[in-house]
Amino acid sequence: QVEVVESGGGSAQAGGSLRLSCAASGYRYSVSYMGWFRQAPAKEREGVAAIWTGGGRTYYSDSVKGRFTISQDNAKNTLYLQMNSLKPEDTAVYYCAARNRPYGGTWPRRDYEYNYWGQGTQVTVSS
Repeated sequence: QVEVVESGGGSAQAGGSLRLSCAASGYRYSVSYMGWFRQAPAKEREGVAAIWTGGGRTYYSDSVKGRFTISQDNAKNTLYLQMNSLKPEDTAVYYCAARNRPYGGTWPRRDYEYNYWGQGTQVTVSS
């Protein structure tokens, strides 16, 4: 069992920055990918970034590429999402997720491809 807990959400002005953190515990070494998702009101959950824990390769959706950076600190068992140049359309609840089996595609970006989820943290960007 893997537990993930997000923190760091809040409010920012457009053009500003926020950093989200995700602390992972449990059978952390069984995790192959960790990802960040977001869900805005009345919209489907969207995969925005992922990292392959074995080698650190990162993946991004087109909507955040060049603005967001996903990273991991293995010593602290913590995942980060640095969000720069924020836009009002980035407003959503952001979720951390973990996958505990190999993946054969480009990168797992659908919510059903992850096994463990955090409770979510709100990010609000005002114009």
